[in-house]
Amino acid sequence: MPTPSVLFVCVHNAGRSQMAAGFLTELAGDRIEVRSAGSAPSDRVNPVAVAVMAELGIDISAQNPKVLTADAVEASDVVITMGCGDTCPVFPGISYRDWVLDDPAGQGTESVRRIRDEIRTKVHALIVELIGENRR
Repeated sequence: MPTPSVLFVCVHNAGRSQMAAGFLTELAGDRIEVRSAGSAPSDRVNPVAVAVMAELGIDISAQNPKVLTADAVEASDVVITMGCGDTCPVFPGISYRDWVLDDPAGQGTESVRRIRDEIRTKVHALIVELIGENRR
């Protein structure tokens, strides 16, 4: 079976999509190809998102927000949007999902932890769906 590919998209590619990509990379390893992008990328990853991920031993500090391209979408099996509205290009044969999550921008540590934990739950379910495994 070919390796499934997932693209996480949010507006700034600085919080939600970076945390989701960090979890999926950590939990699935090389069994799922992971990328993230933003429709209007920020200049850096949200430092609170970096801090709350580090609490779980996942380092996303070296990541940089990337601009969403049609090529990135077309190269993915699953595209998960997080509040980017209609800015994501649509291609036939790609599975699109929208994860409704609060935006961590400007939020305090407790709020971002809650968002992080919601993302972790969704990523676990995604792993089970894509590769049939639930390894924590």
